[in-house]
This record gives sequence, C-alpha cells and structure tokens, in this order.
Amino acid sequence: MSAVVSVLLIVVLSYFIIRIAAVALTLTGVAEDVAIFQATSAFTGVGFTTNESEMIVDHPVRRRIALTLMWIGNIGIVTGVSSLMLAFLGVSGRTQLERMGMLGGGLALLWYLAHSRRLERFISHAIEVALSRWTDLDIRDYAALLRLSGEYEIIELFVEEGDWVAHKTLAELQLNEEGIQVLGIVRPDGTYVGAPTGRTRILPGDTLILYGRASLLAELDERIQGAMGDRAHEAACSEQQLILQAQAQADHYSDYSEEAA
Repeated sequence: MSAVVSVLLIVVLSYFIIRIAAVALTLTGVAEDVAIFQATSAFTGVGFTTNESEMIVDHPVRRRIALTLMWIGNIGIVTGVSSLMLAFLGVSGRTQLERMGMLGGGLALLWYLAHSRRLERFISHAIEVALSRWTDLDIRDYAALLRLSGEYEIIELFVEEGDWVAHKTLAELQLNEEGIQVLGIVRPDGTYVGAPTGRTRILPGDTLILYGRASLLAELDERIQGAMGDRAHEAACSEQQLILQAQAQADHYSDYSEEAA
C-alpha cells in the first residue's frame, strides 16, 4: 500500500516540478506549449535535438532551469521505478490486482486534475508569483529581445529615499548626458509610465527601467544625494563625452574607408 502511495506522490511531485519549470521558461519569453514540452523533455531525459532545444541551451537562465530538471528527473525516475517494483513484488495475485486498481484510479484522477484549465491557471499564477517573489533569477529575456551585447544592459532600479535620483525630474537628472536612457517607470501603485518626459518626477518607491553601460548603472544604483552624488554625475557625463568622441572618430574612419573603396 505504501509503495503505491509513494508512486502517486512521485507523480504529483513530478507534475508540479515540470509546471514550475515550464512557468519559469515562459517568463523568459518561451511560448507556453514549447516551455511545457522542453521542461518535460529535460525532466525525463529524452533530450530532443531541435531549434527549440538550442534556444534553451543558449540562454543562461533557461539552461540553469533545464539542468536542474535533469538532476531532479534522474532521481525521481529511479525512485519511481523502485517504488513501483516494491508495490507488486512478493504479494499475491489478488493484492496485485487491488494495487493495480488503486494505482490506475489514482493516475486517472491526477490526469483529470492536470487537464483542468481552471486548476492549471491557478497553479500557473501561483508559481509565477512565487518565482517573482522568492527567487533572484534574472528571468527577463531583454538581451535576446533587444539584441544587447557588450557592456550594455537593461536593469530595474528601485528608488529609495536618499537616492540621488529621488525627488528630481528627468530634466534635472540629465541621465541621457551620462549615456543612460529611461525606458519606463513603474509607480508604487503599479501604474506604468511608458514614455516619461523631462517633466516626469522620480519619487521614492518608483522602479526605473534603465538602459546603459552595466558599470554605470551599478554606480547609479549606489549613488546618494548631495555633493558626492553630483560629482559622480559630472564624472559620468565627462566619461560619456569621451565615449561619444571615440564613436565619432570610428564612424568617420568607417565613412572614409568606404569612400576610398
């Protein structure tokens, strides 16, 4: 009896593990049906070689998810097979039939629940909330979406009281002079400002969606109000001017080479 229950528990845990991984993959931009297929493939160790598989392997977060599934899947399959063998070895024929009926009934019930759209939506939403709240996975696939490379990246910067950017308008901050672009702002109440202007004021509790050089964005996240923060801003502006001059020279050389050719 306990072996049959163990098999059913393993099936339930396997289902939830695959669902968690599938939701995590969808949050990186993978289509839901593809995410479920790839999560199931990684968990069972089937390993289909397709373009979709390469899309998983080439992305660092997706690769991490797939690797975790492979480890858990190998342990779960071995445990499941062992429990299944224990359930039917050394018992009479009648007991075997009873256990087969219990196992079949339990699997049928689990299959029905797994295909319930209402339950699936509830589970997927709960998993999504949990992943966002209790993990530090960088699950947003901005790099693939915007073809980011080199030292440029997109981050979310949470504004706190005392930060250099707090209580100032974008015109006052002049972040563009540092080479930083403000793509959007999420207000504390969830309101999204998708096209901020120079008159948009940054307040504590806001979350800024920023694009720029990784090192500069990291420095801005630590920058505090006062003279020290203002000096850091001036230094960043000066550094950006040097970068723009180098780019201008590179563009001029490229234009000259094309004319000469």
